[in-house]
Amino acid sequence: MGRISFQIVSAAALIALFGVSACSVNVKKDKNDQEKQVDITTPVGGIHVSKGANPDDVGIPIYPGAHLKEKDSDGDDKSANVNISGFGFGLKVVALEYESKDTPDKVLGYYRDQLKKYGNVLVCHTSHLDLNTKVNDDHSSHELTCEGTSGVNVELKVGTKENQHIVEVEPEGSGSKFSLVYVRTHGKDAEI
Repeated sequence: MGRISFQIVSAAALIALFGVSACSVNVKKDKNDQEKQVDITTPVGGIHVSKGANPDDVGIPIYPGAHLKEKDSDGDDKSANVNISGFGFGLKVVALEYESKDTPDKVLGYYRDQLKKYGNVLVCHTSHLDLNTKVNDDHSSHELTCEGTSGVNVELKVGTKENQHIVEVEPEGSGSKFSLVYVRTHGKDAEI
């Protein structure tokens, strides 16, 4: 989740702002005067970025005893909720990063069972969370596939390219850290 920082997402939203003329920009700050939410409304769509992601929006339960990972040394938050909408296109990404004292195998076992309610669980070995999920070469296919097959991190993916749940687990000390991610796209030829 460190790669999905609120600052990066905010910067992307502001770059998108320069591409079209904005109707309004609303920035809400928390009690420490830090940006908490950015809403941009344009004639062609909108962008909503919030670092206050709700675990219920991911649709995956939190591993028992796990806790939300604290900000890293760069001050990056470990949760984000991003919604981008436009004419006939939409993208929603909700991501949270947690840590647990339990081993990666134990966490993976729990999430394999939890994700089954969404369909067949794909197990991928990676070196980092891959939100650029590749699909089969058949452009009409909606199936998820594994991009990489090596690395110490394990991603569990379920769903379709338009509506997917991802859990990435990696070792951290004697325990593990894991990301819960929900990605939904809609619109003509919407690919992540």
